[in-house]
Amino acid sequence: MVDGRKIQSIQLTKGKKMTPLPSIGFVGLGNMGGPMCLRLLGAGYPVTAFDLNQEALNKAVAAGARTASSARECAQQAEIFLTSLPRPDHIQEVMGGENGALRSLKKGSIWVDLTTNSNELIFQLAAEAPEGVNVVDSPVTGAVDGARNGKLTLFVGGDQASFDRVDPVLQNLGMVIHCGKLGTGNVVKLVTNQLWFISAAAIGEGFATGMANGVELGTLWHAIQNSVGDSFVIRHDAPSIFAGHYDPSFSLDLCLKDLRLIKELNRNVRAAMPMTTAAEGAFALAASRYGASAAELHVARRIEDDAGLSMRLKGDWVPHWEK
Repeated sequence: MVDGRKIQSIQLTKGKKMTPLPSIGFVGLGNMGGPMCLRLLGAGYPVTAFDLNQEALNKAVAAGARTASSARECAQQAEIFLTSLPRPDHIQEVMGGENGALRSLKKGSIWVDLTTNSNELIFQLAAEAPEGVNVVDSPVTGAVDGARNGKLTLFVGGDQASFDRVDPVLQNLGMVIHCGKLGTGNVVKLVTNQLWFISAAAIGEGFATGMANGVELGTLWHAIQNSVGDSFVIRHDAPSIFAGHYDPSFSLDLCLKDLRLIKELNRNVRAAMPMTTAAEGAFALAASRYGASAAELHVARRIEDDAGLSMRLKGDWVPHWEK
């Protein structure tokens, strides 16, 4: 079921006929994109979807989406075109070049990129957009449960007129924050990930320190939640360590991709960034140990293994992507 924003999205004008909702194109139906697409379908938007994964595409079709045979065909039918892909090179492949989806967008349409992306690439593609096509960056945060439940936070970069058009659509996905001009959405998202990665890299160290000095893990976690040590990472991510799956919805490879993008932004900061550098080192060490495709919180497992500790904790740890 979709919440009250579904009613808002229908956009009824008092005493007049229903205003048609804009046609949506959606490319990228993975861990995050799939649930977001379903939210828009549930809100009544006409959605044309495309993904190379047929199983993911079938889920969207079952919820009412029309299918396209390619990203280009999907773009041709959209007034608002959304992409949600893992990495910048995927966006370049789908959107760039003579045969890219960007060239297929019609005048008056808007491309909204939900990917955590490189500003250099976004600016390049925006410069290549056909006349009359606007570009907005809107990376998201809130994990798979946020995508499923419409409780993401979306960081939007773009001109005010474009923002005003896409805001009613994005409101169906969660809280929308207009960060400023094109590219600022990616900057804000990467700053939030910068702080997240530092916390995620440190959480295993904190647990190990307490456990190695005689504190029971459950007691330690309870105390941290009720202290200055509390954080989103403690409440949302620690259960993935306790359960022993380390959150496979996000890989070490994606963490390192975002850390490389953060490093690009840090070139504009004329100061040393030792915490971010240390976090990147911790994730790189975990990736070298367990493989780049391993779940993100193997950054904590590495400490468990090296210290000879087990951070398993009994409890009903429902994976966040099932909530």
